[in-house]
Amino acid sequence: MGAFDPLYAILPVWAQHAAVTAYGLYWRQLRFGPGYSQFVREYEGREKFSQEEWREWQVKHLTKLLASSVDYVPYYREHWTESQKRAALNGDLSALPLLEKDPIRANPKAFLRDDMHPSRPQVFLTSGSTGTPISSYFTIPELRKSLALREIRSARWAGVSFSMPRATFSGRMVEPNPQSKGPYHRFNAVERQVYFSAFHLKPNTAQQYVDALHRHNIQWGTGYAVSFYLLARFMLERNIPAPNLRAIITTSEKLTPEMRTIMERAYGCRVYEEYSTVENAIFASECEHGRLHVSPDVAIVEILRPDGSPCIPEEAGEVVVTSLMREYQPLIRFRLGDVAMWDSEPCPCGRQMPVLKEVIGRIEDVVIGPDGRQMVRFHGIFVNQPHVCEGQIIQEALDRIHVKVVPTDGFSTDDTNDIVHRIQQRLGDVRVVVEPVAEIPRTNAGKFQAVVSHLNK
Repeated sequence: MGAFDPLYAILPVWAQHAAVTAYGLYWRQLRFGPGYSQFVREYEGREKFSQEEWREWQVKHLTKLLASSVDYVPYYREHWTESQKRAALNGDLSALPLLEKDPIRANPKAFLRDDMHPSRPQVFLTSGSTGTPISSYFTIPELRKSLALREIRSARWAGVSFSMPRATFSGRMVEPNPQSKGPYHRFNAVERQVYFSAFHLKPNTAQQYVDALHRHNIQWGTGYAVSFYLLARFMLERNIPAPNLRAIITTSEKLTPEMRTIMERAYGCRVYEEYSTVENAIFASECEHGRLHVSPDVAIVEILRPDGSPCIPEEAGEVVVTSLMREYQPLIRFRLGDVAMWDSEPCPCGRQMPVLKEVIGRIEDVVIGPDGRQMVRFHGIFVNQPHVCEGQIIQEALDRIHVKVVPTDGFSTDDTNDIVHRIQQRLGDVRVVVEPVAEIPRTNAGKFQAVVSHLNK
């Protein structure tokens, strides 16, 4: 709640519930107000598009976006060369330079169209886990579009809706007291939404989280993948009965096959993955067949090799996006910092939207060996480690890896040796220190970082 956080922190719990409800009333009007229903119908209607219809739709909107960026966006007007401006006016996206995050961090307002003067623009900050947060400016219609998109392409694909009671794990400081004995949630009565604290979740607090799901008749959950996974794991370990949930939709963090299996066992429902960003620079969501579809009306998505050429299906590359949803602060050939690959197989659901085979991880999550080899998905070393609750890889130097693990009962020297062996098997001759810890700290936004690199810092 931003500026009201200090006041919120000193309120009694009952008043915090009331404050969250008042906040929910404000946001409900802001997000679901005039225009929202029309956006819902439009997103729903475009799901039936053929590939040719999608191509025509993207060309039309890209042409408009690039022309307005040349004329009205200060950054592009000042930094693109004359030849690049001509390419933009001709709709030639590939001739334009890639956009780094640093210019947006340094001056986000330089990316705002100076011919638009929206009332009450909304500003959202990225978590800043890999640098200074980026300020994203939304008009109110753009904000409503983003919620309509999630209703149609995420919630309804999973058989749920934002009109149903839901639980959320996010970076909000729900319970300000780090030593609190609970409760670890606050209830937004307007939207029948439980906000969970991502910072207090432990084996001995899990029961209180599940009690809140039961008490408020929660039907689905959305938010941080690792938080929902940990709660699921604690539920199974402590034989805590599952509530009757219809679906879990994970966001913000990578959902691994192991996490999905544990969660579906604990919650007794399907788990769906959503891939998006605070900037709404890309949006991909799982359909009923478990395939991750990119929404072409949100962005033009490129997956590129280091030389800038496009990757073929099943080939991992860097994700670069041009946002078509955001007109006020357009991001053109924006480097997300993610690594992903296209799927070579069409989806049996019949939707003619591109399919991602996998979002592999962040470029910043790469672990580098002494011989220069680079590896993503390195947190996979913890797969089939029955005595590790959580694990984090910290690369301190090219030849030095620090591993923090939250152990379960039964963790022994054999487990430590196995972790060391797995890392050296992948990286070669490196020194590995395995440190059992009580917990692994989250970022300021409550996110779990599986890999931390201290190289080049």
